[in-house]
Amino acid sequence: MTSHSSHRAPSISNSLASSQQHMLGDRSNGLEPPAAPFASVRGERPISGVPSLSPSTASLSVNYLPTKFSGPPSPGLYKRKGKSVKQGGGREAFKSGESRMPGANDEDYDGVDNLFGKDGKKPKMHWNRFKWILFIVNLIISVISLSTMIILLLTWLNVFHHADIVRVGNHSELVVSTLAATVGIITSLFGWAGILLNNRGFLAVYTVLLWIMFIFICAPGYMTYKKRTFNLEGKINSQWSRDIGMTGRLRIQDQLQCCGYFNPFVEATVSQTCYSRSVLPGCKNAYIKFERSTLERWYTVAFSLVPVQLLAILSALLCSNHVTYRWGKGMMPKAYRLNVNAMALIMDSYANQLAERYGDGSVSGTSTPVHQGYAAPTLSGHGHAQYTSLGGANDESKKM
Repeated sequence: MTSHSSHRAPSISNSLASSQQHMLGDRSNGLEPPAAPFASVRGERPISGVPSLSPSTASLSVNYLPTKFSGPPSPGLYKRKGKSVKQGGGREAFKSGESRMPGANDEDYDGVDNLFGKDGKKPKMHWNRFKWILFIVNLIISVISLSTMIILLLTWLNVFHHADIVRVGNHSELVVSTLAATVGIITSLFGWAGILLNNRGFLAVYTVLLWIMFIFICAPGYMTYKKRTFNLEGKINSQWSRDIGMTGRLRIQDQLQCCGYFNPFVEATVSQTCYSRSVLPGCKNAYIKFERSTLERWYTVAFSLVPVQLLAILSALLCSNHVTYRWGKGMMPKAYRLNVNAMALIMDSYANQLAERYGDGSVSGTSTPVHQGYAAPTLSGHGHAQYTSLGGANDESKKM
């Protein structure tokens, strides 16, 4: 019985090695067959001196090898109508022109290295309709944000006529509007980064910033509308007497060419044009008219940007994940690429399936090596796998 099993083991090992070598014999694709020793998938202790080939060190694609295949799916609506949706994988994934698999030295996942083309040549661009929608929407956001920032900076620098009155009487609204323009510029920068680099991470941040920008757009509009609509005269009275101080009154008097609030004797700041015998009128009437017109323009512009902002948010929500028709660049991630370690694990699984089908005596221990100079490893009494040559195995069987 012992001699019969010993004569049977080399023949089974030879047949397994020849079958596995036939599967991996095509070396034109650049994949080298795995060499012994292989990994252990049954939980045995690894060979001493040989690093363990666990799935964490091998390709992650071994975790998704199917063991059973379902039946053919039922024909769907497209197939009944004679239409077919292009599926990924298969032979088409490897033909020329299909950028699904990376090249030998292709590690440019984000498209940054070849953004401007090779050798100074511009790459041929193919944008889908979702990317064009994001491009147009983000261009509108950029133009609005930059234009608003320029107008606000000129107001802060007192370039416009009566800009100093806005700086004194509408300081809070001016600060919030400047923050809104700043958030808009930052949002547009994230949008350009995501659109030009096809980066969905940047586009996700872009979508979140659009909501924040929406809040900052509505805030100055609400503030100016509330101030103008509800008791503007009472707010102006309180502001003149309590908030702006003597310096603020002087700046408003110089801009509106007035003196005092009602007349030169009521809450006036003395200057070269404003004194007790000045013939200039009071500032209340002119200041209220200026505030009423300025605040109306302010909230009109702010609320007119709300539909544009909502359109930008809707476009970002619907199109940010479809900036390309494929997910990402269509390249296989490094962690899922097939390597020697992954092939060793796959062959171990294949050897185990053969052992379960033809008996435990067909494959002993771990996997069967591909090279014919080795036989299947056997476990010693201490749990370590031992490799012997086929010639040595035959010699031992002859001795037995």
